[in-house]
Amino acid sequence: MSGHFVADSSVLLGRSLRHITRSLDTIITTTITPIAMLLLFTYVLGGAINAGSESYVTYLLPGILLITIASGIAYTAFRLFLDLKGGIFERFQSMPIARSAVLWAHVLTSVIANLISVVVVVLVAFAMGFRTSAGPLAWLAVLGILVLFTLALTWIAVIPGLTAKSADGASAFSYPLIFLPFVSSAFVPTATMPGPVRAFAEHQPVTSIVNTIRDLFAERPVGGGIWIALAWCVGILVVAYFFANVIYRRKIS
Repeated sequence: MSGHFVADSSVLLGRSLRHITRSLDTIITTTITPIAMLLLFTYVLGGAINAGSESYVTYLLPGILLITIASGIAYTAFRLFLDLKGGIFERFQSMPIARSAVLWAHVLTSVIANLISVVVVVLVAFAMGFRTSAGPLAWLAVLGILVLFTLALTWIAVIPGLTAKSADGASAFSYPLIFLPFVSSAFVPTATMPGPVRAFAEHQPVTSIVNTIRDLFAERPVGGGIWIALAWCVGILVVAYFFANVIYRRKIS
């Protein structure tokens, strides 16, 4: 059964990736917003923000990477919505295909597309002066966190992709996720925020993830922060995966 699932997922993943390669504008679009933010905050607002001893682009990059992923998952919900409304799911039901393979193909496509966008943003950041002393293990840890974060948000995206009444509604859910980093340590230290805002910023998932990635880039001890970041990612992933599969089973039953 597992071999059947893997084979089916691979075939459907190839289908989804072909759609991506035929419309590269989706990847380009998801990188424009975070790159524009990177440029704006670094060159226009960065001079007025005290980020400590490191350059502001280095301080800023971890949060921008999360915004890149939050922007990209909107297309997962959009593509899933189009497949659902286009009757693709009904067509697959009549074929000997593992049911969960359909969803996993969309999810894995999201991971691949978002990692491409992340690489583009990192390259732009290097051109702007981003520097890191991180070694291979630290980079692998950053990659692991970003993949886990992408999986968590993508399974959230599956829910509106299956339940939305319109294409705009399927992708609009990502807007709050894109703006969540603004109320975190992504752009400024949380110590500069007023009391209630600071309390929220310090106890929401983006802050712990951003701080962990920032420490890994600087080769500073991550302490218990990495476990908080991983707990947030895994917790969101498990909950979103459960509800997405419940909704999916109801849709195709």
